[in-house]
Amino acid sequence: MEINSLIIKFLNPFLMLPKKYRLIENKDFKRVAKDGRGIYAKEIGIKYLKNNKNYSCFGIVVSLKVSKKAVVRNKIKRRIRAIIFGQLKTIKPGYDIIILTKPEIKELDYWSLKKKIESLLGRARLRME
Repeated sequence: MEINSLIIKFLNPFLMLPKKYRLIENKDFKRVAKDGRGIYAKEIGIKYLKNNKNYSCFGIVVSLKVSKKAVVRNKIKRRIRAIIFGQLKTIKPGYDIIILTKPEIKELDYWSLKKKIESLLGRARLRME
């Protein structure tokens, strides 16, 4: 195992995204999916919509098409939450953001996934300068 992956594995419980920043309600997901703007890459996409809060909220969708195994889907969600937690200070406040995954995401390691998410947030102009 690489040193970086050991560090991430050890720190993972401390890098979780607090519930305050999570989209939980089904109606919130539907609202962003219906009215939000989207930006996509081969492995991942984001949909975003302005909200009336002083912070941004995030939802993560990893469907059965990505993997039939819950362990794999949960690992992807944990990685994405950890990446978002690390980026919270650089993401513009006041947005609801859904991160949509595609089956190709399984081929990405943590660092590649981080670069993809940062790139998509930049393309959507959701990062503070």
